Amino acid sequence: MKEFKNKVALITGAGNGFGFEIAKECAERQMKLVLADIDENDLKAAVSFLKEKGAEVTGVHCDVTLDAEVQKMVDVALDTYGSIDFLVNNAGVAISGPVWKLPLQDWDWIIGANLMSQVYAMRRVIPIMLKQKTECHILNVASVAGLITSNGMPAYHTTKHASVALTESTSYDLQAIGANIRMSVFCPGFVQTDLHNYERHRPERFMDKSDPYYSSPDYYSGQKKAEFVIRTGMPIDSIGMSVLNGIEEDQFYILTHPIYSTLIGRRVKDMLEGRGPDLSVLRG
Repeated sequence: MKEFKNKVALITGAGNGFGFEIAKECAERQMKLVLADIDENDLKAAVSFLKEKGAEVTGVHCDVTLDAEVQKMVDVALDTYGSIDFLVNNAGVAISGPVWKLPLQDWDWIIGANLMSQVYAMRRVIPIMLKQKTECHILNVASVAGLITSNGMPAYHTTKHASVALTESTSYDLQAIGANIRMSVFCPGFVQTDLHNYERHRPERFMDKSDPYYSSPDYYSGQKKAEFVIRTGMPIDSIGMSVLNGIEEDQFYILTHPIYSTLIGRRVKDMLEGRGPDLSVLRG
């Protein structure tokens, strides 16, 4: 996508973090915006901020882990602007805990937020983009955790690797039918977002805290570690421009931290040579 002015961007998880930063950059490029978020207060603040800057923007309060809510979001975009040219699947959560301890409701939530929300949105939006026959783009927000693995967060790595694979495979399918839709996957490292405060976005149906894991040292240490790596991460203020520049330059993989290139390369080499994960490499 080279031209952005007057095109319509639909962005999930747009109330804060990456979604909001991407929305601000889209507004700078004079796009029309539909912002979706589960947090109504964050959403209202984001919409208000962008309107004050002169952007044409509307907000949709919705939970994208539910297909019916995604349909509502898409309907609002079409009813308001008549088209969708740029889909940003940004909504997501990060939950830590080993597979033998993490409650199943957290698996359901993180799969819904990080993976199925992207599936729901693309199932709804790609047919619309195909009918439009205009230059369109889809950005799925994954993580460098979708290109490498580490200990302590199997659910997060699972969903982010799935997001990367989903984006790659969908790109093949769009190429096979000659669609004028390009794909990108955003794989950032640690950035100063609100990701560690995921509990404030937890849907009511995942609120059962009777499992002993939620009062365990593993749970609290995971939260403290998440807060540390997020607060000491890269400043977020350049993210929107980096992402939109990457799309303008037709980058498929959009990364933020060159430091991870060594780990990505080592993982590929280990796969080719049959070596398994080695914790000492991470600690080294």
